[in-house]
Amino acid sequence: MAPDPRAWPEEGATLRPAAALLLIYPNAGEWHVPLTVRGSGLRHHTGQVSLPGGRLDHPDESVEQAALREAQEEIGVVPNTVEIIGRLTPVPIAVSGYLLQPVIGVAQERPAFSIAAPEVERLIELAVARLMEPDAVGAEQRVRQVTPQILQTVPYFDVAGVRVWGATAMVLAEFTALLGDVEP
Repeated sequence: MAPDPRAWPEEGATLRPAAALLLIYPNAGEWHVPLTVRGSGLRHHTGQVSLPGGRLDHPDESVEQAALREAQEEIGVVPNTVEIIGRLTPVPIAVSGYLLQPVIGVAQERPAFSIAAPEVERLIELAVARLMEPDAVGAEQRVRQVTPQILQTVPYFDVAGVRVWGATAMVLAEFTALLGDVEP
């Protein structure tokens, strides 16, 4: 699900650590993952669909702590209701200079979501099964946001009337690949 050609951070670039929570929770008999539509007033990735997350605030903060803190700040997830079960592959994000560490957590029931405007414009409750449907994946041509500004093919997941691409799509693709044929 990476854009082609992919924008990589410049050689020797220092990437700041960031974390995102891929939270799995039951809702209406299916497993779901919350995604956010980022607010239009943010500095990076405005209007894009993402997992709740952000930078680590302190040098001694773990990626798990940061992912839980950000999920609480952005969408009201109570940290002690989430069991952390692992990490996925870190994703370097050239345009913002972060190294995103996805963290997987499980809640036993649907959280009582509360979105933090203006950071979050909208919450999308994505059924995990949607990611595995044949018509969920598409691609489009788009001009790369960083130099050199060349045309690239950008794959995406088509969910809830929006296109999920970039780092979030890469994380979701790895997650679904790991799931295989697992049933809830």
